[in-house]
Amino acid sequence: MSNTIIKTDFHFPGQKNVYHGKVRSVYTLENNQLLMVATDRLSAFDVVMPKGIPYKGQILNQIATKMMQDTQELVPNWLTATPDPNVAIGEACDPFKVEMVIRGYMSGHAAREYKAGKRILCGVAMPEGMKENDKFPSAIITPATKAEMGDHDEDISREDILKLGIVSRQDYVVLEDYTRALFERGSEIAAQRGLILVDTKYEFGKTKDGVIVLIDEIHTPDSSRYFYADGYQARQDSGEAQKQLSKEFVRQWLIQNNFQGLKGQTVPHMSDEYIQSVSNRYIELYENITGETFIKADVSDIDTRIENNVSKYFNR
Repeated sequence: MSNTIIKTDFHFPGQKNVYHGKVRSVYTLENNQLLMVATDRLSAFDVVMPKGIPYKGQILNQIATKMMQDTQELVPNWLTATPDPNVAIGEACDPFKVEMVIRGYMSGHAAREYKAGKRILCGVAMPEGMKENDKFPSAIITPATKAEMGDHDEDISREDILKLGIVSRQDYVVLEDYTRALFERGSEIAAQRGLILVDTKYEFGKTKDGVIVLIDEIHTPDSSRYFYADGYQARQDSGEAQKQLSKEFVRQWLIQNNFQGLKGQTVPHMSDEYIQSVSNRYIELYENITGETFIKADVSDIDTRIENNVSKYFNR
């Protein structure tokens, strides 16, 4: 089993403070900079699993970097440099307290709500007569409030976001426009690779100059769900489960083992073999969505590698 990075305790040049999120550690630096370390932590149902996934942080960071580069002419983003496979550096922003979730297909959380009899999700109507993994007539935006570590994200409607003043109407219109533009581009990129971008989430912030930018990750297996396009319709017609590349397979494994992050439930044991299978699935998605062979970084001493690479960046 490869070495993994679960906890971070770095002291970077100009460091002011640090926040440890579910899967990333975010370091605030001088000169209005943020440095994010993508760890190998795995979060599902808003609970961080006890074991790390080999290469997961590298995969998330490198996919997000590539996707931000491929969409930067559509939507400005926070990123300025990636000095290490697990590290991203960019402009510090004031984050909006909502996640912009967009769904092209009735899957995952939407499907579970639909099966429970609900036809309204985040104030958006879902048509009658749909079955799991059917395509919506048009993509729907179903926002969620951003949770602190250990808490659950909560569905919220556009109307409530505006009524509660979580986001101004003027800014929210921009967030919606950016969300739809990014999803359209992400869907095009996925189609070129024989994949379907099923649903995803985007996070945005505002720079000190008042510019709304894309932050955090984009089109990764943690933030998105993908299906294989080949055979999609045949599987729908026959009622088979879709072959997918996303973190949903972890959620389904947890559900089968009686865990959904509910009070009193215990995270099931994850064997080394299962952990390795999850790592392999992440690598599979990386290679499918980027069209590139995944090159494993040196994980013999991840902390020292990160420290050295970040130091070289600042001393360049």
